[in-house]
Amino acid sequence: MTVIVNPLDPGLYIVATPIGNLGDLSPRAADILSRADVIAVEDSRVTAGLLRHVGSKRPMVPYHDHNAEGVRPGLVARMAHEAVALVSDAGTPLISDPGFKLVRDARIAGHTVVTIPGPCAAVAALTLAGLPTDRFLYLGFLPPKEKARAEAIAEVSAVRATLVLYESGPRLGACLAALAAGLGDREAAVTREITKRFEEAVTGSLTMLAARYADAPPKGEIVVVVAPPGEAAPASEADADAALAEALTRLTVSQAAGEVAKALGLNRKLLYARALAMKTKG
Repeated sequence: MTVIVNPLDPGLYIVATPIGNLGDLSPRAADILSRADVIAVEDSRVTAGLLRHVGSKRPMVPYHDHNAEGVRPGLVARMAHEAVALVSDAGTPLISDPGFKLVRDARIAGHTVVTIPGPCAAVAALTLAGLPTDRFLYLGFLPPKEKARAEAIAEVSAVRATLVLYESGPRLGACLAALAAGLGDREAAVTREITKRFEEAVTGSLTMLAARYADAPPKGEIVVVVAPPGEAAPASEADADAALAEALTRLTVSQAAGEVAKALGLNRKLLYARALAMKTKG
């Protein structure tokens, strides 16, 4: 058994690891992984390779979707007297993995929780896509079945933010076609192999990208980034009349004009005159 000369304080350490290029492992992350009492891992073979890269060998415990419920209580108990590091196969733990429950239970038990930030494919893809980054919504993986996927896309179709999602190569063409059908032909980017030798970001409309990948599924880890919706078209006179007619069935002329002006972004005085004429005519 290796004796750690400068042991870490007990608790949970959330360690981000490279998404491709091992050079992206931070010195702090390497230090934590070298000194942790145990490392909770998705795949011990992947993490063993990373430990070899930093010249360390530490005990590992598998922690993933299929065993998390059974393993979590034991890991939380160990945090009382040991330093437990949490890693995923690549990137930042808790992003599309069950790690948040481990963090939650560690906090409930009163243990220290420390984060060691680093690579994240979703954020890296945003930097490559050339799309707005002031607001973005991370969707993880969309459902693989057509109906469920369409429903998930419909739920976010009106969100005024750039969308970021993960997808596999074989499903990419169908995913892009579904996004085009549900969101309209927005600008988008397909990024893959981020930080690796063949890193690329292919940009264009969703329709164009769907056609490109329909019969040529790419290899590697893929992140799709989709632009937010454009500005809504201004309300027409017919829209205003329909809204006023409905509002007048339950509100005064002044109240109806105010409600419709706020909802449609139109001039309240003009709407008041229109509503008054409608009321008088009616």
